[in-house]
Amino acid sequence: ETLTQARPACQYSLCTLRHSAPSPSTQVVRCSLQQTPAITMAICMKSAAAQAACVRAAPVAKANRMMVWRPDNNKMFETFSYLPPLSDDQIARQVDYIVNNGWTPCLEFSEQDLAYVQSTSCNRMGAVTSNYFDNRYWTMWKLPMFGCTDPVQVLREIDNATKAFPNAYIRMCAFDANRQVQVASMLVHRPSSAKEWRPVNQRQV
Repeated sequence: ETLTQARPACQYSLCTLRHSAPSPSTQVVRCSLQQTPAITMAICMKSAAAQAACVRAAPVAKANRMMVWRPDNNKMFETFSYLPPLSDDQIARQVDYIVNNGWTPCLEFSEQDLAYVQSTSCNRMGAVTSNYFDNRYWTMWKLPMFGCTDPVQVLREIDNATKAFPNAYIRMCAFDANRQVQVASMLVHRPSSAKEWRPVNQRQV
């Protein structure tokens, strides 16, 4: 009786009770211990059933609300390519941001058939180099604009490059001289004859 009052019967083992003198109370506890696995299983099953009853199914999206990304003629360059094409005012703001951070702007261009990474347009520097670049470098428009502090100069060069190569992709990059890394890259001109991309409202069906 003392054992059953001190702790629940399930916390004792038959080995512990084996050293005590047999008594009716011990027999009762021993019977309870023999039934403990079944009782524990029943409690667990009841608890699991209760939890399952409380779980509600998550709402499922209707099939007519799901969209499919079009894999054909839907290529991207970088993060901004997933947005609508940048307007002249938006490009000007990006130029301001680059110049105000003290970064060096640089313009690059590429013909349409060489703008994307593919097996026919790979520029690999050889097996002995520490790294290789699969068409990550386009042809540079003049030199990087070191020390440029006037955004108007960058916008003027973008306009000149667009007039010189209207059927080429033109992008603006920015380099951080302190960290020695490229910190920005975005398209500033997409040729009107380009067929491998779609407007935002036509990228999925």
